[in-house]
Amino acid sequence: MAIPFDYETLRLIWWLLLGVLLIGFTLTDGYDLGVATLLPFIARTDEERRLAINSIAPTWEGHQVWLILGGGAIFAAWPFVYAISFSGFYLAIFLVLAALILRPVAFKYRSKHDDPAWRSRWDWALFVGGFVPALVFGVAVGNVLLGAPFRLDSDLRAFYEGSLLGLFSPFTLLTGLLSVAMVVLHGAGWLALKAEDGVVMDRARRWGKIAALLVIALFAIGGAMVATMNIGYRLEGELDPAGPSNPLWATSVPAAGAWLDNYGRHPWMLLAPILGFLGPILAYVAIAGRKQSLLFVGSALAVVGIISTVGLSMFPFILPSSIDPHSSLMVWNASSSHLTLWIMLVVTLIFLPIVLAYTAWVLKVLFGRVTLDEVRTNPDFY
Repeated sequence: MAIPFDYETLRLIWWLLLGVLLIGFTLTDGYDLGVATLLPFIARTDEERRLAINSIAPTWEGHQVWLILGGGAIFAAWPFVYAISFSGFYLAIFLVLAALILRPVAFKYRSKHDDPAWRSRWDWALFVGGFVPALVFGVAVGNVLLGAPFRLDSDLRAFYEGSLLGLFSPFTLLTGLLSVAMVVLHGAGWLALKAEDGVVMDRARRWGKIAALLVIALFAIGGAMVATMNIGYRLEGELDPAGPSNPLWATSVPAAGAWLDNYGRHPWMLLAPILGFLGPILAYVAIAGRKQSLLFVGSALAVVGIISTVGLSMFPFILPSSIDPHSSLMVWNASSSHLTLWIMLVVTLIFLPIVLAYTAWVLKVLFGRVTLDEVRTNPDFY
């Protein structure tokens, strides 16, 4: 079977697709997580809470497709990464899943009884279902930047030597809070588009201002820590981009500031951190000028810029090892076979446009603001 792309090109394509899936998940389910995190702070009455909930209720389930696609892409294209991350970070993933499971239960059950205490408990469950995944996802990214405590033996068996509490350090907590601030800003942007002009939107804008400033500050502090602390890894020697997938055939070493190397070699990559700062600045300006659509655009640019900054800074690393850098996983040494990547690319080229078209169609059909009058009178609302 003749494959039209060489092995190096397919590996690069799948690295890009992994980034697209992560960005796609954050752009869609990110505002769901953000609205849920904002819920206790922007809605004080039951009707106000229902207004916020129904701004995301019709679409949040479809957004889970991006999370499933991301996990599937890692499994199919980067089996070493899947095996180590999903087993090593098992308790953290379980924590995320437990929080995410609260969301559908809370959506379905909160309005089954008129008891205020009952509804309040489920509203806080929605908050947990938004805040915890956002925090843990950010902490996970911080650990990827620091390197995960795993090693591979001569038979390529993986041994993870970390713990759940070991995932939380000052740097990873900072990246976790950055993740929370980013989705809160995105959630505020969504409410600015979907909620009627009133107290809920006004409170969302106020929290959006705070979130925008936090995104700018935390992103800057994180960048300074990456530049000045012992954070980063550097490839030593040559590695064949089209060679076999064997992580032990590459040599890497910890190197302070190494995550900034790519920006010197490829200045165009600076566009990513520029977007990471430009997005929240634009959102802040939009809030001040009451430009609702521009606020959402700014929050979306922040998501694209910050996630892209992580990927471009680490390239070609995907998951470095903090205890045995020789075992670090990279784009060029941790992928599936040439044929597998090609088959999966064909499948992706068929189904990803369907997912995009379906997402766009749903958003188009459900376009429009949620109003308090609709919350009071529509029997289909939560």
